[in-house]
Amino acid sequence: INAEYGRLLDPAEKDAAGLPLSARAVFIVGPDKKLMLSILYPATTGRIFDELLRVIDSLQLTAYKKDATPANWVSGGECMVLPSVSPEAAAELFPQPRVEDLPSQKK
Repeated sequence: INAEYGRLLDPAEKDAAGLPLSARAVFIVGPDKKLMLSILYPATTGRIFDELLRVIDSLQLTAYKKDATPANWVSGGECMVLPSVSPEAAAELFPQPRVEDLPSQKK
């Protein structure tokens, strides 16, 4: 696939024969067969598996609980209810929420 499409090659890194090395790619596809995340690392950069697991946890949480995870979120940390969730549905999903006033004054 790399050779055919040329998209996953790292032109900056070459092997002994002068051919570009394969970049490291991660694709997460949802149950609906839609691409949820893609990360392309240079050939010389390793992946952080804890970050990949954190992203999978976040995607699953969003899919099943209808919330969004903030920057630097860790599993079990506080989340935000998606704006598309009605107050009634939010009350069912989150029986004891912490409510914060938003700078936009949105509810």
